[in-house]
Amino acid sequence: MPDSAMWMSASPEAVPVLPVVPEDVNGTRRVVLFGPPGSGKTTAAGVLGRRSGLPVLRLAPGPQDTGIPYTGLLELALALQALPAARELTARLDEAADRPGSPDRSGSALRLRRQTAALLREAPPMTLVVDNAQWLDPASAAVLGWALRLTPDLPVIAAQRTWRPEAGGHWCGEDAYTVRVPALTAGQLTVLLSPYRLPPREAARIHACSGGNPALALALADASRQLADRDGGSESALPPTARQLVGEWLDEVPAQVQELLTFAALDDRPDLELLGRLAGPAAETLLAQAEAAELIDVGRADGSVRFTASAIGTELATRLPGTTRRLLHARLAEASRDSVRRDRHTALATDTADPRTALRTARAADRARLRGEHLLAAELSLLAAERTPRENTGLLTERALTAVRDAAHCGDLSRSRAATRLVLEQHSSPAQRVSALLSLLDASGQRLNGADELFAEAVHEAAGRPDLIAQILLRQAVRANVNEGAPEQADALAAQAATLAQAAGDTTTTALALTMQARLQRILGSPGADATLDRALSLARTTAVPANTTPEHLAARHALFDDRLTDARSLLLPLLVQARRAGDAEGTVDILRSLAEVEIRAGRCAQALDYAARAQALTDGAGLPPGPACYTSALVEGTASRTDLALVHARRGVDAARQDDNKVFLSRNLFALGHLLLVTGRPKEALEALEEVRDLEELQQVHDPSVLRWHPELAETLVALGRLDQAQSLLDDTRRAATGLGRDAVLPSLERAQALLDAASGDYGTAAQRLNDAADRLHDLPLERGRTLLALSHTERRGRRRASARTAAQSAADLFTAHQAHPWAQTAAQALSRLEAAPTGGNTGGNTHPRLTSAEQRCAELAAAGTSNRDIAATLTVSVKTVEATLTRVYRKLGLHSRVQLAHAFTSARE
Repeated sequence: MPDSAMWMSASPEAVPVLPVVPEDVNGTRRVVLFGPPGSGKTTAAGVLGRRSGLPVLRLAPGPQDTGIPYTGLLELALALQALPAARELTARLDEAADRPGSPDRSGSALRLRRQTAALLREAPPMTLVVDNAQWLDPASAAVLGWALRLTPDLPVIAAQRTWRPEAGGHWCGEDAYTVRVPALTAGQLTVLLSPYRLPPREAARIHACSGGNPALALALADASRQLADRDGGSESALPPTARQLVGEWLDEVPAQVQELLTFAALDDRPDLELLGRLAGPAAETLLAQAEAAELIDVGRADGSVRFTASAIGTELATRLPGTTRRLLHARLAEASRDSVRRDRHTALATDTADPRTALRTARAADRARLRGEHLLAAELSLLAAERTPRENTGLLTERALTAVRDAAHCGDLSRSRAATRLVLEQHSSPAQRVSALLSLLDASGQRLNGADELFAEAVHEAAGRPDLIAQILLRQAVRANVNEGAPEQADALAAQAATLAQAAGDTTTTALALTMQARLQRILGSPGADATLDRALSLARTTAVPANTTPEHLAARHALFDDRLTDARSLLLPLLVQARRAGDAEGTVDILRSLAEVEIRAGRCAQALDYAARAQALTDGAGLPPGPACYTSALVEGTASRTDLALVHARRGVDAARQDDNKVFLSRNLFALGHLLLVTGRPKEALEALEEVRDLEELQQVHDPSVLRWHPELAETLVALGRLDQAQSLLDDTRRAATGLGRDAVLPSLERAQALLDAASGDYGTAAQRLNDAADRLHDLPLERGRTLLALSHTERRGRRRASARTAAQSAADLFTAHQAHPWAQTAAQALSRLEAAPTGGNTGGNTHPRLTSAEQRCAELAAAGTSNRDIAATLTVSVKTVEATLTRVYRKLGLHSRVQLAHAFTSARE
């Protein structure tokens, strides 16, 4: 049974989600589409109906029609009332309505069936679509089913809600093609919601809340308030349209099923065992009904039960009266076998402050934190604060601060906000109030843009205290760098923060401010960056800080920039342990990303893929901004696995960074995109991305070429497009900057680009020597060495030194294969194949004919293979006129007069 889905947004500005109704449905006479309310059945039926090429007759029974016999037949007859058979059927229906008793027990039933079949035969060619077929009255369904058996050529599409194909044949035909309309994927939903211009995090929330149900997603997106503004993690009511839709969905199952699902909604991790204890032997049957209605997913390996859309659980929980909700939590506390969750339900079973409940909940939060359940710890910490008596101000504030930090560690912005309000409502100290506001800013992660009010409130609460002001300035420096792309301003803020913190004797904040300053000095090309970082490393830290903000992490990044990969790895691995133990999702992602970049640089592709995948999974699972993880995934996937997947990551990262206004990772994702487009043979597209990187880096005043090595990529792109003067100017400027800063690690890749430029100018000897020298400097960077050898092979081939070209290509292929860099290994293999296949020139096979340039060679190969001029132009991203001119030169150089001769020349060379 195949899946299908298609949805068109009702917004006039929306773009359609591409239909994925299976192609093999085409030509099938009877199709049943089924799925929950709002899943897109009506739209999918419309798509199929239009595909048939016939006029569509649509019947749409409503819930009020189900109990009235023959309303469906009457709708059919009235829709075709111009036909004599329709008028006769209407008369027979009138007769049946006037007769008491059931017409099925008299000759009237036979006449209705005969007349319906006659009507369908008499009708002009059409496709019959029955929407909301679950409301077709049984009497009409029986008659239609009989008549349709006699008209097998009539196309019928039925769209209905819950139905089990395995339960038996459908009234529209026992051999009907059944198609479940599945939920939209995250990518499809992003397209559907594109007119709303939602931030990636908000789109991800809507996808989780709607479960990919398109109508539900649109209802949520239309709501005036965003889901991200919910307070304290407590479920707030859905917008009215969404509530109505979820209510219809829940009405597909009996009240007993809904009652059991309500228990699941109130538990944070319901499982089959827990629900079995609550419902007894009936649990299996009740859950099966819920699963058939696609309300839950129970086929999980760990036995957990998950709502297909979190909005279902939200509706079940929020529509409960407070008293009923507390009683159900009490029952869950009795049924739970997990002590932490039992304490959670106990706390939720009361709405009053109680010191014993608060203490037990705080201890449960500690246990949840220790076993790595940080989201649960954040909820329990907040509950502990809320259950603490208001007169105990000190303890309440302490617990609320713990809740803010717990929520910040796992990126739970809503609970962080609620806990911060608790702190601000108390008679707390300035340090506590500023700490809460700063933790809230930390929970925002890189989404600091628009946080002006929080910063202003924090400055007000700091009341002139230099130690607190220093912490605020440090966060402002982060925003200036990430969101505003102003590293000089950020550097000044960080320096000011370091001075104030040092004067206040706060060594932790001093170390963090110096670390930030060293980061910015490196970007700006300041010679004092290393000294500043050494000062940060020398300072003792009295409190724990996120691993990705430590001077050790920056030292690892600098080691990576300088290709000191062993040093970088040894610094990063302890930080990974620290971040994971602290439950710091964003910090863990950053350390994993750094490790992935170290390993891919070192040629350890399997390890790099593992680190990148873990960073991506944690990013998506925690709802973090996707830009950083997408950048790393694009780099690693493109080198070690698949360039098509890498391009998806890069484009997603670009979109996310634009929406988050994150200029740092917009540059990085554009760099990854440009690199991938270049190495997959699309230099024109690569140029657009890489020129935007250049503009962004200039805007952000990035002067150190080792931080993001876009320069050689752009130079190679310019060479590929024949813009040799621009490439030379870029290489000269970058080489001068790298030499001045002592960034020797950048030079080999610049030399590779310079060699390609030399070769494009016809100086193959100088180019080959330059590439050999560069390769000799890259023994510790096997993939960079392989790429340089591949460029050497290309250069030697153009210089007609085929043996040297073959040797270089083979060495590159061996390196890429040994290090599992699959896309590069494939490229090297193709280079070897071309060396074996390329003609030696002319009809005689000697060297009497002038050499072909690389562009002429590629164009000739495509033409010899039978490719049309238009397709060659599309492949090489040039005009058709350029292809024609190039082939004219090829014919003249090789002494040929036609494509037939050209094909023969290439075939002979292969043989």
